[in-house]
Amino acid sequence: MRTIILLVASNIFMTFAWYGHLKQTGVPLWKAILASWAIAFFEYCLMVPANRYGFASGFSGFQLKITQEVITLVVFAVFAVLYLKEPLRWNYLVSFSLLLAAVYFMFKK
Repeated sequence: MRTIILLVASNIFMTFAWYGHLKQTGVPLWKAILASWAIAFFEYCLMVPANRYGFASGFSGFQLKITQEVITLVVFAVFAVLYLKEPLRWNYLVSFSLLLAAVYFMFKK
């Protein structure tokens, strides 16, 4: 559970670092890059322990990666709807469902 919590927190920072500047079109690109790097530092401070703890507790590298990707998409979907004010369309939900199927097969013994 610690791994999942750290991955979620890490992905929140990552999403803001990568996409938070999209609505600030008046900010020079170099400032957006510096701000993104500053935010990404905290992402790394959470992502590295998440992966280390997950691997030590039995997750494989593949399992960690697919779990991280699904968390990334869920966090991004919330961010896109609430912050970017983009609609959540039916084809996005189908895509997410297929990724959840990927998680199922990744963890199937």
